[in-house]
Amino acid sequence: MLPHPAMPPQSVLSVTCTIRRRGDGLALTYAITAAPGGLRLPPSRPPERTDGLWRTTCLELFVADAGAAYREFNFAPSGQWAAYGFTARREGMAPLAMAEAPAIRLRQEEAAMAVSVAMRGIGIGALRLGITAVIEEIDGTKSYWALRHGGNAPDFHDPDCFVAQLPPAV
Repeated sequence: MLPHPAMPPQSVLSVTCTIRRRGDGLALTYAITAAPGGLRLPPSRPPERTDGLWRTTCLELFVADAGAAYREFNFAPSGQWAAYGFTARREGMAPLAMAEAPAIRLRQEEAAMAVSVAMRGIGIGALRLGITAVIEEIDGTKSYWALRHGGNAPDFHDPDCFVAQLPPAV
């Protein structure tokens, strides 16, 4: 992923994400490398649906089928999560029903962390994905990471960010 040039990181060196499809679900691993002690992480919490996770370190996934509608998923290193459905770009936002909560696991080392997410119910058809992250550093610096940025300010809802193509499940 690339940081948005308008809000560069100070101590974050890289953010990557790997995705594996598992039937109607996905397994994602976000890896963040930074200077030792450079990341601000929310404290561990019960794995529950929580709004506003994007205000600090949060890993995100945007999922679109063929039309203008899309889904947004937020995963915090704390174990909390959020899921929303949109009818079009930033329109019709509503909490997204999930049969089960995503399973979120944090592995942390001195200069790196990995957040693994397993989730079901995404569907088996072809998908367009926006893979993004908000990373907060210990000094308060926030950087916004995506596979591609579409404008002068970070906006993960921009359709130009939905560049990863996931073929149908087999």
